[in-house]
Amino acid sequence: MSRGRERRKLSVMVAAHPLPYPSPSPPPPSELRPSARETSAPMPAFTNSPEERITLFGVPWKTYVVMRELLDSPGLKMTYDQGTLELLVPSDLHEIRRKSVARLVEMFAIERDFPLQGYGSTTFRREAKERGLEPDECYFIGKKQTDFPDIAIEVVITSGGLAKLPIYESLGVREVWFWEDGAFHLHALREGGYEPIAKSELLPGLDFDVLTRFAQRDDQHEAVKGYRDHLRSAA
Repeated sequence: MSRGRERRKLSVMVAAHPLPYPSPSPPPPSELRPSARETSAPMPAFTNSPEERITLFGVPWKTYVVMRELLDSPGLKMTYDQGTLELLVPSDLHEIRRKSVARLVEMFAIERDFPLQGYGSTTFRREAKERGLEPDECYFIGKKQTDFPDIAIEVVITSGGLAKLPIYESLGVREVWFWEDGAFHLHALREGGYEPIAKSELLPGLDFDVLTRFAQRDDQHEAVKGYRDHLRSAA
């Protein structure tokens, strides 16, 4: 399904099925990322960014689950955090960068013989915490031992939106990697929450400076081939 059809589908769904909003007001701006404060208005609206984003407030858990099942499409991402639901149609650039990063990480795992199991943009949710989302990419290390991945990757093209780390913490994801502004920002889960780290503790030897250089290339095929050659020459 094209992104244009996804956007029309999303608009029709919101217009046909209005959802309740909390009283007296949505969450205060301090609980959102600073650039997302404009989404705290009581009615959802599309942004003018390349990505289409709608934020709904006062959405019951069961409504979120039903909506996710009814709109089960790879062209639409949903993030749910205790009553707040964000619906996002990613841009083409987002999808290109997401796939580039995934192919490079998977090439590293193959060349260094790490048993990485990819689950793509699978929906993960935990009812007890009333939180759920779809990572851009995610991986289990070795055999799947839990319901939630070891590594989640998020590609950030436009600012704003729900904060993802509290949701990932509720799910127990061990590492979260953000690709934003041409660089990786890594976080490892500790007892008290996430802590920034300089390199992955789950994929030792993965050089993120080198990975960044190849991830920014426009030609995915040449980027993956070049990265493979680099890994083999450095082995």
